[in-house]
Amino acid sequence: MINKIQDSKFSLNRARGLRLEPKALRLNKGFTLLELIVVLFIVVLGFSVIGVNLSSGNDATELKVAARDIVSALRFARGQALMSHQETTVTLNLANNTYTVSKRDKVYPIRKTIAVTLVTAQRELSGEGTGNIRFFADGSSTGGRITLKHGKAAWKIDINWLTGQIELNDTEPSK
Repeated sequence: MINKIQDSKFSLNRARGLRLEPKALRLNKGFTLLELIVVLFIVVLGFSVIGVNLSSGNDATELKVAARDIVSALRFARGQALMSHQETTVTLNLANNTYTVSKRDKVYPIRKTIAVTLVTAQRELSGEGTGNIRFFADGSSTGGRITLKHGKAAWKIDINWLTGQIELNDTEPSK
């Protein structure tokens, strides 16, 4: 009985033109390994060109980095003064374009192409081209302004004498 049912299905399928024979395997229309490698190579090449352009050492970017580094040193000095209850200074050497934080041996360089100016209390200036921003145990400071210029770009770092608050501002230098 089962054979008759299968035979009748087979004859119906044959009558409709359907085959029960296995079809030949169709090839998938995908990408070959070589094509994928070529595409990945082009993508990597494109990203490397973009990366080189972004990290090419743009002068404005280096000026901003130098300004942020100085702000970081100033905030560190203020924090040290508050925690240790002792005066802490950030000393800028304008002749060498460097700065140091008191009780630290490291001298931090600033690119020679960046012009640095310092406005601070008269007693914090020395005749050797150095000046200090001093932070006191209560968080206050001598106050002042540090200006970094390169070409037309400039950054001003303002230090509030009463609160010791440090503020970084992007400015256009006066012509």
